[in-house]
Amino acid sequence: MKNLVEERAVELGRYIVANNATVRAAAKQYGVSKSTVHTDVSRRLASFDPLLCEQVRAVLDQNKAQRHIRGGQATKRKYHAAENVG
Repeated sequence: MKNLVEERAVELGRYIVANNATVRAAAKQYGVSKSTVHTDVSRRLASFDPLLCEQVRAVLDQNKAQRHIRGGQATKRKYHAAENVG
């Protein structure tokens, strides 16, 4: 069982790095919860693949820094669409 968890953590980590993906996008892609993705790539991955863990951490830190910008863009699209409907 532990092998499957390690394999999943590596797959999730590689997916995040290759696609600059968010935790939410990785969770959706692999059909697991955001909590599972976060645990796999932040705790489990560090114990057996520290290099990949560092790469994942860099992507997630970048995503976190940009999160407020994406949120603002989504709000802008929402209200712009509402103006055009009415």
